[in-house]
Amino acid sequence: MIAIKNLRKSFDQLTVLKGVTLNVKRGEIVSIVGPSGAGKTTLLQIIGTLSRPDSGSVTIDGVEVNKLSDNELSAFRGGKIGFVFQFHNLLPEFTAFENVCIPGHIAGRDRREVEKRAEELLELLGLSERRNHKPAELSGGEAQRVAIARALVNSPAVLLADEPSGNLDSRNRDEIHRLFLSLRDRFGQTIIIVTHDENLAAMADRKITMVDGIII
Repeated sequence: MIAIKNLRKSFDQLTVLKGVTLNVKRGEIVSIVGPSGAGKTTLLQIIGTLSRPDSGSVTIDGVEVNKLSDNELSAFRGGKIGFVFQFHNLLPEFTAFENVCIPGHIAGRDRREVEKRAEELLELLGLSERRNHKPAELSGGEAQRVAIARALVNSPAVLLADEPSGNLDSRNRDEIHRLFLSLRDRFGQTIIIVTHDENLAAMADRKITMVDGIII
């Protein structure tokens, strides 16, 4: 599903990635761990096409993304990649249901199809009764589950998560961990998770450790 070859990335005089090579299979959950400054988030941003590498290549679902134009990259990102962050980043003026639908509307998909998918995801994540609540009316765990539903509404090839349970208490962390497993089992979802949470890292199919811009 994902083939990364010899990625290098620098910011001014600081080299953040020093030749990272990694393959991820379809339907695999991979966790990436390591100290702050190891390059984990930079790697995730490049996989997610939010940043371009200085050299090397990233191929996702058969497409070498670093060869795409900015417009092509934006369309690819919207249809193929879902993002979950430490802070849910839900839009406060919209309901849970509306937040989940937004990526589908941006992608220009049929409204009825998007809304049906959103309803299915909210039900799957145990949020049907919270569909009309705004983010301020949701618990931290509920808001993060809405964010995961939003990330999945376009049926992405890859789900990328950056510290997805870092802002949650232990009960909600465990719930989010189980949810990732169920997404893999139910949808065959490919998931890459950057985390400092050893419990979350350990439940992945494979744990990758980064130090000083390389995989060790």
